[in-house]
Amino acid sequence: MTHAAAHWLMKTEPGAFSIDDLARKGQEPWDGVRNYQARNFMRDAMRMGDRVFFYHSNCAVPGIVGIAEVASDAYPDPSQFDPRSQHFDPGSTRGQPRWVLVDVRFVRKLARTISLDELKRHAVLADMGLLRKGNRLSVMPVTPAHWKYILGLESATAPSDPRPPSGKATHGPRQRKTSGR
Repeated sequence: MTHAAAHWLMKTEPGAFSIDDLARKGQEPWDGVRNYQARNFMRDAMRMGDRVFFYHSNCAVPGIVGIAEVASDAYPDPSQFDPRSQHFDPGSTRGQPRWVLVDVRFVRKLARTISLDELKRHAVLADMGLLRKGNRLSVMPVTPAHWKYILGLESATAPSDPRPPSGKATHGPRQRKTSGR
């Protein structure tokens, strides 16, 4: 049975590791995740070929800056075993590692940053994990509908009010109707 490609958002602080760093390296392990829910997403749901929104956090303009892809299945994060690492976990053993990582491969930078503030202005994205109050996960799933919608925002030359002149809510970057939910 083949795996249908999933979509993800992975957060990083650009001072620690940016989209430019990934572009320069081409591929890199996504190490240091120390949240059980984020770990479970990587371990149990991520597969090679899944697409990833690369998100810069804790910076002047937080937002989606690029696209990467999952380049490996999950495997033990070696930093958990290294006492010199800031990600060392003395309770983790090689026989029973607590933490995993996946490798991510650079795909492309976005034409522009799609900022967190801009994402918040689009009602169709209100239930996106990134925008939920109190959500601090560094790795989270993105629905196919949200993925497509956000990619549609990339071509906008400037952030705009997502409400058409009539005041009705939009259903996508080009006000298309969606079926289902």
